[in-house]
Amino acid sequence: MKNIILAVVIALFTVTTLFAQEAQQEKEAIKNVIQTAYVDGLQNKGNVEDIEAGFHPGFNLLGVRNNMLTKFPIYSWIESFEQRKKEDPTPPTVEEKITCDYLLIDITGNAAMAKIQLNRNGELLFTDYLQLYKFDDGWKIVSKIYFRH
Repeated sequence: MKNIILAVVIALFTVTTLFAQEAQQEKEAIKNVIQTAYVDGLQNKGNVEDIEAGFHPGFNLLGVRNNMLTKFPIYSWIESFEQRKKEDPTPPTVEEKITCDYLLIDITGNAAMAKIQLNRNGELLFTDYLQLYKFDDGWKIVSKIYFRH
């Protein structure tokens, strides 16, 4: 009887450990997409290929202006990004570079939400809520809402 109980305990511990490792791997994959496509890409004048790889083509940035909901699709954001980069291709200095703090990543199945804060030179700029879905080719950012500090 003791052997059966011990075997059950070991099996439960092993399964729990495997689920925790898998969840941590998924969180790291999400952080990687956000860092590469959004922070290093859009915010810090990165490669447009990295941006396009991390954002779903149906992505929308949602905001509120004059008490009205605004919608900014990814293709418009990339167009604006390319124009800014064309006007000034110089990468940001250390002081100008945007950094990211990951406050929360919550995953349920193939859906996830990340709460992050963007900073520049120690100053808090935005709190962003990014929504992601996992597709066959990995996690993609599908929408964003934010608060400007």
